[in-house]
Amino acid sequence: MTPVSEIIAGVMILIGSLFVFVAAIGLVRMPDVYIRMHAATKAGTLGSGLLLLAVAVQADTLDVVLRAVAAVLFLIATTPVAAHLLGRAAYLSGVPLWKGTELDELEGKYDRGTRTLAGHLPDDAPHEPTRRS
Repeated sequence: MTPVSEIIAGVMILIGSLFVFVAAIGLVRMPDVYIRMHAATKAGTLGSGLLLLAVAVQADTLDVVLRAVAAVLFLIATTPVAAHLLGRAAYLSGVPLWKGTELDELEGKYDRGTRTLAGHLPDDAPHEPTRRS
């Protein structure tokens, strides 16, 4: 372990911890489930990824490095998918948007009974997304 790698790992741990802290604040301070989920997935993934990469920098064995890199790749691949599925489930369940949300692009396009998205707009529907007032 060289002093340079210790400094690099320390900086990565510090920055990763700050991102995780920002994600935690976002979970507490944001007004609705959709914005909370955004804060948690973006900052949480980056923070956790930096912490795992710091482990890879600190590690002495190739086994630990490969596991840390695999975990980072797994986080990057699965967290956005999980957030999308949770957001879709919340929207279909009728969880309301925050009153400050100006645009609901899915309003009138989802059939909640069949849980399907309309493939095209009807002829009498506006072609612009509706603005919330």
